[in-house]
Amino acid sequence: MLTLQIIETAYRATLEEQDDPVLWITQAMRAAGGELAVLLRANAVNYAVRAQDCGGLRIGDWKQSQPPRLAADVQGLLAKGVQVFAIEDDLVERGIGASHLIDGVTRLQRARIGELLEQFPRVWHW
Repeated sequence: MLTLQIIETAYRATLEEQDDPVLWITQAMRAAGGELAVLLRANAVNYAVRAQDCGGLRIGDWKQSQPPRLAADVQGLLAKGVQVFAIEDDLVERGIGASHLIDGVTRLQRARIGELLEQFPRVWHW
């Protein structure tokens, strides 16, 4: 069954797990034949930014040796045929222009969310 994953909370567990759990489970479900799409909204629109580097995090003597690669995760979803949407209004609020986005991410006006939701029999909001 076609499912839309709405990701609103950004960077959830990215230090402990080195990836976003929702992106990870979406990849796993897609690999198992699931039909999925992702809508990035609020702070999660940052996941669609092509040039991001989460390396260099250090807390005391501890250094994050395997930082999250969220842009690569989003690109991987797109490569597997998962549609990825980002709310245009949220991108603008954060100063993220179209030239900064990963190719293939579809920008969607907030006012059109209802139209998108109508296309999916199941919606999961994270």
